[in-house]
Amino acid sequence: MGKKSKTLGGSGLTLYEIEPLTQNQLKTFESNKNLVLHGVAGTGKTFISCYLAFDDMIKGLFDKLIIIRSAVPTRDMGFLPGNEKEKSAVYEEPYKNIAIELFGRGDAYEILKTKGLVYFMTTSFILGVTIQDSVILIDECQNMSFHELDSIITRVGQGCRVIFSGDFRQADLTKNGLKDFIRVLKAMDKFDLIDFEIKDIVRSDFVKQYITAKTNLGL
Repeated sequence: MGKKSKTLGGSGLTLYEIEPLTQNQLKTFESNKNLVLHGVAGTGKTFISCYLAFDDMIKGLFDKLIIIRSAVPTRDMGFLPGNEKEKSAVYEEPYKNIAIELFGRGDAYEILKTKGLVYFMTTSFILGVTIQDSVILIDECQNMSFHELDSIITRVGQGCRVIFSGDFRQADLTKNGLKDFIRVLKAMDKFDLIDFEIKDIVRSDFVKQYITAKTNLGL
């Protein structure tokens, strides 16, 4: 982690500066388009997306970061304690950890939400919403159907940047419609598609060795 950068307005939080560690991370930093970040786990797709969103918010380009994930299947939530909102909060943990690392404070994510600088929602609550002046991060998008993806992108209003992030290798692209959705994005000429590979894994050498072994075995 680098030196601290500017304070994110109204939050009292100061963002650490980070630098790209791989060529594909550099491409992501340099892009001024909407993004589709595809690739294996541990390559920093979500981490970089959040960092770039906060950095652009500091620059005054956007007002907030909106994180969207697929509606959690009932069968997965049934064994978790609490109501639906409390159960969904489990899926916010990765973003809490990213905020802690980027801002160096354990309560960073809660402050960002309280100040209206970060919103988390599932696809269950996207209909009827118009999103403006925001960075919209659609994370783990390989788990979404064409209908969910279509519902999200048609909610995008003025002054937004859209980032799709996921590992398409984990999905049946034809069955869930993701393949067709990507074809639409390519035809728009509004997106940079960046494919993160094993060489881009930065989480740890252990993860890189595991992904390499799994890939070599065709799993």
